[in-house]
Amino acid sequence: MLGAGSAALHPVLTESTAQAAEQQGLPQAVVPENMLGEYGPWAKKMLGDGPAKLSFLRDEFSRAGIGAWREKARARLLDCMAMPDSGGIPKAEVMNRVEFDGLSIEHLRWQLPYGPPTEAMFLKPAGAKGRLPAILALHDHSGKKYFGHRKISRSSSEVDPLIRQHVDDNYGGVWWANEMARRGYAVLAPDAFLFGSRRVRLPHVPRILSGLLVEGNPENANDIVAYNRWAAQHEHVVAKSLLCAGTTVPGVVVGEDQRALDYLCSRDDVDASHVGCCGLSSGGLRTLYLAGLDDRIAAACCVGMMTTWRDFCLNKSYTHTWMIYPPGLPRDLDYPEILGLRVPLPTLVQNAEHDQLYTMPEMKRADRMLSDVYKKAGVESHYQSAFYPGTHRFDLKMQAEAFTWLDTWLAKK
Repeated sequence: MLGAGSAALHPVLTESTAQAAEQQGLPQAVVPENMLGEYGPWAKKMLGDGPAKLSFLRDEFSRAGIGAWREKARARLLDCMAMPDSGGIPKAEVMNRVEFDGLSIEHLRWQLPYGPPTEAMFLKPAGAKGRLPAILALHDHSGKKYFGHRKISRSSSEVDPLIRQHVDDNYGGVWWANEMARRGYAVLAPDAFLFGSRRVRLPHVPRILSGLLVEGNPENANDIVAYNRWAAQHEHVVAKSLLCAGTTVPGVVVGEDQRALDYLCSRDDVDASHVGCCGLSSGGLRTLYLAGLDDRIAAACCVGMMTTWRDFCLNKSYTHTWMIYPPGLPRDLDYPEILGLRVPLPTLVQNAEHDQLYTMPEMKRADRMLSDVYKKAGVESHYQSAFYPGTHRFDLKMQAEAFTWLDTWLAKK
């Protein structure tokens, strides 16, 4: 679900329409181009310019009372997400074990209280002993739901051409979960809700939704592309149906990521006190929510997924997933402040200067918010951000700097 939008607001009331309005005695105010048309200024006013009601930057919240503030703000976030019951620590089944490229790899499967089994890949250095620092590796969205963790992890030199192209385009040609494992980490890469093993299967939806699509050759490129196109539109139906069931897409996604974190921390070969998470795009979104809610994430790296509710509302909502939006939250917490709920724990945000999914002014505004949150908490050095030339991606330079930063906070000395 990628798209390019205008990086600035342009007037939509042209000279001819202004003249026509004047002749009819209608208001002539120029309306900035935005997602809501003439309703945009009203929506912007509702969001306001000052800190949201539960922002740590408000005067009523102090460094001394940071614990009470966090508890209150997290409770509000959880209320808006309406997270369903996703069970306890998953009981993972090892489908098979392989050694590949110096790594010991397990293909895992576990069953949540609903839906098809979740599949995941666990990787660590071959021959590693004892408890290792760990990474929960969170894959992207990119409008490609047929695949999940396979977009960032692999266990064989044989790779689907569509995945290889995706990895070349977004990750500099490397499967970054494997790279982290080679650095000495235990890495778990699970499929997210609606992706890979957790995707919606066509035989189980009405023909009015599936149209002429059928479940064909599971690895046929044309069928995969057609499925991804269908699934992008079906996400709107999923979001509305889940709201009718009393939950939300972000609530389901983040709840399932917490179950994956439960499993990772429960393993005998993982040091649960040294666990981080990282991801690009919707992987960055999943990082933002998981790290904002769960202090077991000792270090969080959010890549290519930082802006403000104002940016989504006025400029970029058309090109983003329903995984982002908890109903009712924006008046209480701005989007970057969800990640700020983890203060004082270490946080890294990586941005691209020409990322087509956000506007630069709002990316910079989000960066200032997070920086100010950490500064007010007295731990300014625990927040780091960077802006890189180029478009939406997690390239080799960004990976190298992110991995070094994660080593700083997670690697055992």
